[in-house]
Amino acid sequence: MKIDSNLKKISLLVGDIFVFYAALWLTLLLRYRSTPDSGLWWLHFWPFSYVFATWIIIFYISSLYDLRIAVNNARFWQTLSRTLGISFVLAVIFFYLTPQIIAPKTNLLLYVLVLAVLFPTWRQLYNWALASYLPKNTIGIIGWNEQVKELLEEIKSRSHLGYRISFIINDNESNRPDAEGVEILPQNVNLTELVGQRHINTLVFVNNPHESLELRNTLFACLPLKINFINLPLFYESLAGKVPITAISQTWFLENLDEGGKFGFDLFKRLYDLVLAAVLLAITSPLWLLIAIGIKLESRGPVFFIQKRLGRNGTVFNILKFRTMTVEGNSFAPTAANDKRVTRFGRFLRKSRLDELPQAINIIKGEMSFVGPRPERPELVKELEQRVPFYRERMLVNPGVTGWDQISGEYHSPSYEDTMKKLQYDLFYIKNRSIYLDLSIILKTIYTMASRAGQ
Repeated sequence: MKIDSNLKKISLLVGDIFVFYAALWLTLLLRYRSTPDSGLWWLHFWPFSYVFATWIIIFYISSLYDLRIAVNNARFWQTLSRTLGISFVLAVIFFYLTPQIIAPKTNLLLYVLVLAVLFPTWRQLYNWALASYLPKNTIGIIGWNEQVKELLEEIKSRSHLGYRISFIINDNESNRPDAEGVEILPQNVNLTELVGQRHINTLVFVNNPHESLELRNTLFACLPLKINFINLPLFYESLAGKVPITAISQTWFLENLDEGGKFGFDLFKRLYDLVLAAVLLAITSPLWLLIAIGIKLESRGPVFFIQKRLGRNGTVFNILKFRTMTVEGNSFAPTAANDKRVTRFGRFLRKSRLDELPQAINIIKGEMSFVGPRPERPELVKELEQRVPFYRERMLVNPGVTGWDQISGEYHSPSYEDTMKKLQYDLFYIKNRSIYLDLSIILKTIYTMASRAGQ
């Protein structure tokens, strides 16, 4: 299942590269009205290759290699058009800053026009094939709970990923599945015959095989069929990029959080946190005075907003931000969407994430990291950990200026429902944190800042 997803991503990347060079070849053909000879081709090949490498990085940061959004909808086309626009501008800057390499004024303009037609067409065909013709993963589910219902909704909303639920096995009459279009089968069905007849690729089991001899025997009998076996939390995690809170227990943390094995990574992370924070302070220091003036001109009150938050293992610290709200008449209740307390300049600071700049000081002091779960107020944590299972476990690592939840594309308020969603993303990060994941989050946060898409 994971291999199949990776193959789809690789095929998408290879297809993009092919279209880049095909557009270049077609541009030269149209420009010179003859098949490009080797001299003309290689003259353009290497300079454009540098540009293409940069584009691929930009496409990745923009989530254009995330199969979960590879569907022909408004969000995808908006992302694609914005990313192509940024890429074209960078190409113009590159060639005009390095005229000694090549100065393809007419060729570059023609190339942009050709690619603007070819690339969206290729991506539309790929998304269509992804949803209609690329190989499907046919899945059988053993067991039922509320998390399976959420899983079905995730699969339905991402039909282009190629997952198809063939059946659900459930014997609990008091908890009958409400799964439209999915066959519900009794526990005593012959699973080995069923898997063969329906060409099942993957069996997802809800209950823990360690706790059920019957389930172990059932799964063991299917070993010769060469299919994938995966528990519900892991399957949900790989599909949605978050951990299903209601489907895990304390055992999940013992089996999945290799905190002892993260010592080297945590040490390296502390090192690059210090270096990046120092560089950030040095580069942005001229902005601090301008931001302070902007804050003071619009409303009365201090430049900095200081508030107690809980850090790693529940340690209390003072978080630093540039103030973005009015002080007068402010109850300091958690921020809501379109909060009227946020000033006009404060709204700009929030969208650009510039209000977070002072947290570089928190990072240097070791209270925060660049990447991690966002820190919460002590009184909120006290309330939420009584209602939300495993809420305190999000404090196993240093809180971050940005995180996996912040680049999810969703705005989550401090409400109970949104807190559950945030926690799912936070646990995914804690489990999977790595240099690669941190770098990905940082780059996508920079993209969010540049596009002013923050909240």
